[in-house]
Formats: sequence, C-alpha cells, structure tokens
Amino acid sequence: MTKTTELREMSDDQLEATAKEAGETLFRLRFQSQSERLNTPSEIRKNRRTIARIKTIQTERAKANTTNS
Repeated sequence: MTKTTELREMSDDQLEATAKEAGETLFRLRFQSQSERLNTPSEIRKNRRTIARIKTIQTERAKANTTNS
C-alpha cells in the first residue's frame, strides 16, 4: 500500500482516484470474505486504513483552503 508521505504528495485528483480504487478493492474483498476464504485477511484492514488516510488528507486540505481564502 501507499505511505502517508506518498499520499500527501499526490494531487487532489490522484487522491480521489486512489480512494475510489481502494473502495472498489475493499468491496471485492468483503464480498470474497463472505463467499470464500481470503488468502490475506489483513488486506481488508489495510484498505480501510488507506481510505481513512486519504479522507484525512482531503479534510486537511479543505480546511487549509477555507482558512486561506
């Protein structure tokens, strides 16, 4: 997965695309975990944390833009 420093270097559009991709992966992993055994159950946790990191960065940027404007 991506590190926080790598996520902070991304543009807003790249962050949005990464969040969408992680969300789709999370959906597939959840579906797979209900229907069959996962090879790496920790992937669900990793994807959730990646999405949370992205949302945190997006919120920080939004707050910084409103205080600067």
